Amino acid sequence: MDTLLFINEYNKLMSLIDWIILTSTISFIVIYGIWKNGRHKNLDGYIKGSSTARWWTVGLSVMATQASAITFLSTPGQAFHDGMGFVQFYFGLPFAMIIICVFFIPIYNKLKVFTAYQFLENRFDRKTRKLTAILFLIQRGLAAGITIYAPAIILSVLLNWNLKILIIIIGIIVTTYTLIGGTKTVNITHKHQMILIFSGLIITFFYIINSFPEKINFFESLKIAKSFNKLNIIDFSIDPNNRYTFWSGLTGGLFLALSYFGADQSQVQRYLSARSLKESQIGLIMNGFLKVPMQFFILLIGVMVFIFYQFETAPINFNPEVINSLQISSKKNSFETLQKENIVTQKKIKEYFLTKYNTVNKNRHEIDSLYRLEKSQREKTKIMIKSINPKIETNDKDYVFISYILSYFPKGLIGLLIAVIICASMSSTASELNALASTTVIDIYKNDKQKSDLHYVKATQIFTLIWGIIAIFYASVGMLFENLIQLVNIIGSIFYGTILGVFISAIFIKKIKSKAVFYSAIISEIIIIIIFFIDIISFLWLNFIGAVLTILIAFLIQLLIKESKK
Repeated sequence: MDTLLFINEYNKLMSLIDWIILTSTISFIVIYGIWKNGRHKNLDGYIKGSSTARWWTVGLSVMATQASAITFLSTPGQAFHDGMGFVQFYFGLPFAMIIICVFFIPIYNKLKVFTAYQFLENRFDRKTRKLTAILFLIQRGLAAGITIYAPAIILSVLLNWNLKILIIIIGIIVTTYTLIGGTKTVNITHKHQMILIFSGLIITFFYIINSFPEKINFFESLKIAKSFNKLNIIDFSIDPNNRYTFWSGLTGGLFLALSYFGADQSQVQRYLSARSLKESQIGLIMNGFLKVPMQFFILLIGVMVFIFYQFETAPINFNPEVINSLQISSKKNSFETLQKENIVTQKKIKEYFLTKYNTVNKNRHEIDSLYRLEKSQREKTKIMIKSINPKIETNDKDYVFISYILSYFPKGLIGLLIAVIICASMSSTASELNALASTTVIDIYKNDKQKSDLHYVKATQIFTLIWGIIAIFYASVGMLFENLIQLVNIIGSIFYGTILGVFISAIFIKKIKSKAVFYSAIISEIIIIIIFFIDIISFLWLNFIGAVLTILIAFLIQLLIKESKK
């Protein structure tokens, strides 16, 4: 196979109708959002959308903020390789939504705040408010660039598009409509983006099912998936090395959801735009009860893609860069031999399911042996590429779903699904830019010297532009990092725990005062950064440790302050 042929085969599948659907879909969503809400005379209208959003708009906007392109690129690939167990990670989310609805939202609503951090000044003091706002700006500012870069790098590899141009295009589109329309436009575009995303996922699911061989219906596919342990949803084990279990999902998922939805302005701003307290609460509850089924459905699509490839020949690695690098390397002949062996193995697997699976000749040992052999051949490919280029990412989970779409979807649907991925990227990035600009103006820039609302609207627009440029720049140098998904989680984990600890102290522990929590937050954050660099524990635990440290140190400082007064 020619070096560029592997990539170019994908590129050929983007027909004129795909381009028309892709560009018209995105253009309509953006233009409609700006047209409906392009003028703002006051800060309330620009940042909170004049508090007019209905509960379904709030719910969809919250979901769109969380559902980045990574969700639709990585999650099916996660299920393809590891099955449905990842859904356990979200088990704590519905309970977090209830807690936030009962304790967090009523406080924000009563105080009529623009940002979550304004509440902290009311409860503690201005320096605590500014500290938490700065911590948010650091971590979310970095994440905004990554949410642009992550889909851009994958689409650029698969479609042979220039990476930097793709980053700039996505960044400019998102920054423009966020800057012009403010929160209301972000909410409206989110609503239409989620409708598009849901439609694309449903179409994809049924298309995959209809692509199975005649003898294999949906229920038969589930039986096959079960035989490969792809449907093992709940794991009640208490093994600390197993990241996704019922218990880690219920506890860790709860904790992370409280941090993200309760103290992260990119989410808080979504439900602050609701027309009433009740509308905010219903919208968030909607997200709580739809998120788990949504993730389940996306994972199920990944399992169905896995079943599909039991009857079709799959690439030995779904990342085209891996394939192409091996084909021009000194390992070319060895790789081609391994590739041929893998094709033979896949044909035997296909033959087994077509001729033996539902017959008396069914042999579990035979299919297990073939499956292990096929898996080992894929691992050999990863070892081979690492021996010649250690910097290439061999994990191809992010490429499975988009590779399937580009290889097997008909004209028109390819454009629609690419639009879904880009819209997912735009939705999360828009929320981030909207929140970054709002927090910068309300919590950092604005002071006691009151100026006109129009001045602060323009200031928020300017900071939206600035943060958009920063995100584009950071995305452009994102190639310096190998694992973007992990990087997003690391950045969040370093800062989320400390921020949540401050909010828990503010809402639930009245004995802790401003000075104690301020210095506690600084000390806790320093400790968390040290723990991270020492690398003595999984970064996921940093969220829990950060929150607990902040609360305990604040308690200790508060006691010392009382003792010194005596």
